[in-house]
Amino acid sequence: MELSIAQPDDWHLHLRDGELLEAVVSHSAKQFGRAIIMPNLRPPETSTAAAVAYRDSILKALPGNTDFTPLMTLYLTDKTSPHEIKLARTVLASTQQPDLVQQPRTILVVKL
Repeated sequence: MELSIAQPDDWHLHLRDGELLEAVVSHSAKQFGRAIIMPNLRPPETSTAAAVAYRDSILKALPGNTDFTPLMTLYLTDKTSPHEIKLARTVLASTQQPDLVQQPRTILVVKL
């Protein structure tokens, strides 16, 4: 008998920014293959450009030996335009893994 444990995804991750981002992201990347990144920074990332810049900060703070994928989102407000949402969908989807329903990565196999 064999038991395989797949590497999970984090569906709600707050990484913050700056020193806190650098202190936390490697620990999350060690445990998770991907994460949906919550955009409520100060100020919140309410534009596609801000989401791309934040993603770049996350990737820069990751250790070199990881394949962690941050899945970016926008902080929506009553001022977020339909154009901005469409732009985010186009830009962010093209920079993230196209197949969000991927095969999980195995992190542990135990033969019983």
